[in-house]
Amino acid sequence: MIWTKFTVDTTVEAEDLISEFLNSLDVEGVMIEDNVPLTEEEIKEMFVDIPLIGEDDGTAKVSCFLPEGYDIDGLRRLVTDEIKRLSKFIDVGSGTISIEPTSDDSTWQNNWKEFFRPFRIYDDIVILPNWTTWDEIKPTDTVVRIESVMAFGTGAHETTNLCIGQIKKYLKEGESIFDIGCGSGILSIISTFLGAGYVKGIDIDPQAIKSSQENASVNGLAPDRITFEVGNLLSDESVVDSSTNEKYDIVVANILADVIIPLSEKVRPFMKEDGLFITSGIIDQRENDVREALIKNGFKIVDTVHLNEWVCFVCKA
Repeated sequence: MIWTKFTVDTTVEAEDLISEFLNSLDVEGVMIEDNVPLTEEEIKEMFVDIPLIGEDDGTAKVSCFLPEGYDIDGLRRLVTDEIKRLSKFIDVGSGTISIEPTSDDSTWQNNWKEFFRPFRIYDDIVILPNWTTWDEIKPTDTVVRIESVMAFGTGAHETTNLCIGQIKKYLKEGESIFDIGCGSGILSIISTFLGAGYVKGIDIDPQAIKSSQENASVNGLAPDRITFEVGNLLSDESVVDSSTNEKYDIVVANILADVIIPLSEKVRPFMKEDGLFITSGIIDQRENDVREALIKNGFKIVDTVHLNEWVCFVCKA
């Protein structure tokens, strides 16, 4: 599908107001570009390394992406009127609007493959893009093939390593695993190769479920071994119902501290009586916050593991 990129040149002062205005019109993919540097704390709380950017000059670009057939002239008039209105109160910069067609979005979806290379987790697990080969694979390696990482997760992050290490340590052959926030399904798939009899993964993002299913398929894993569905345990309207769903030997959540804290109140109904809750995605600055939430909700912490600035807890219900 061909999209049109609609961009407003403005200021950092006005970027949020213009962004909110575009959101109110239900356009797709509102994006802000500026040179305001992230704080050290913001960088640490992210899952990716953020390169340093140029000096903040006060300018910004606010963009959105419009599908074929969209009334671009109508949008231009609405945005122009809004910029004029805002200019009476704040500096909106040039307010120039630019419009440019983009390439087919299928091209965007394949660009990341150029940069995704095989790598090793621990000594015996290889993450292998399905479109390449690697001379360093050993006969004793467990090879996990990856077709799609359009949702978060190649398996390279420290928090994934932490979770895998604890699954390797605690999982018994044939046990079941519930992967909350499965992303691209990497952790779920590796769990099956480590001996899990059945794995269920959920994620709030439908694209994550699609990626997970594609990755499970290229690894030859049938639905009786691994399944994925959209779900959100923190939502009152969650499709995941603890009263009807199976309980699991191990529940794993590799997310973020701000999600794990409320999740610690919701997860126990999905755990077997002697089940384990393995959770990571926790920056060390939030370690005590998560620990307190787990203990408050009746968990006994049996293992705490660190890797660089990240923390993993293993708990019993």
